[in-house]
Amino acid sequence: MATLELIGFGSTGWGALLLLAALMTLCVTASALAIGAVLGAIISAAKLSGKTSLVALGNVYTTVFRGVPELLIIYLIYFGGSSAVTSIGKAMGYEGFLGLPSFLAGALAVGIISGAYQAEVFRGAYLAISKGELEAASAIGMHRGLRFRRIIIPQVLRFAIPGLGNVWQLSLKDSALISVTGLAELMRTSQVAAGSTRQYFLFFIVGGALYLILTSLSDRIFNGAERRANRSMPTAAMGKA
Repeated sequence: MATLELIGFGSTGWGALLLLAALMTLCVTASALAIGAVLGAIISAAKLSGKTSLVALGNVYTTVFRGVPELLIIYLIYFGGSSAVTSIGKAMGYEGFLGLPSFLAGALAVGIISGAYQAEVFRGAYLAISKGELEAASAIGMHRGLRFRRIIIPQVLRFAIPGLGNVWQLSLKDSALISVTGLAELMRTSQVAAGSTRQYFLFFIVGGALYLILTSLSDRIFNGAERRANRSMPTAAMGKA
C-alpha cells in the first residue's frame, strides 16, 4: 500500500510528476529531432555537393559529433553557452551570471548530435533514389525546383523513415543525459523521487518502464509511417507532374 501511495497520483504520490517528466522528455526529444533535421539536411547537402571544401566540412561535422561523447557535448553547450551569454550580458552592462535555459541547452546539444546521424540518413536516402527517375523527370521538362519538390523530397523521406526512427530512439535515450543540466525530464525526476523516498530500486524501475513505453510507442508510430509511405508507388509523383 505504501508503494502504491508513493507512485500514485495523489498529493503524496510521484506518479503525476513522472508523467509530466515523460512529457518533458518527449518535448525535448522532438525539439532536438527538429533541430537535427535542419542541420542534417544542410550537412547532407554539403556532402552531396561534390565541392571539396563543403564535403570536407560535412565530414568533419559528422566525424566530430558522432565520435565525441554525448555528455561532453551537453556540458560544452550548457556551460559554454552560459559563459557566452554571461559575457554578452557583461558587454551590455549587466553584472552577474546568465545561465542558458536547461531546455534550450539540452535540445540544442542533442539536436547537434542528432544532426550528425540524420545527415548520413538523408545522404543514404538520396543515393537510394533511382537515377532513372531523376533522368525521366528531366526528360519530361521538370525544372529543378519541381523535381526537388515532386521527386527528391518524397523519395528521400520515404527511404529515410527507418533511419529517422533509429535516430529518434537514440535521441530519446540521449535526453536522459540532459538531467545534468537540472531539467526535470524523466531521468532527473526519477533520481529526485528515488533520493527523496530512499526507494531507489522502485523509482529507477518505474523510470525505465516509462522509457520502454515511450520507445515502444515510437516504434509503432515509425513502423506505421514506413508502411504508409511504402504503399505509394515510387513513380506516383511522376504522374502528378
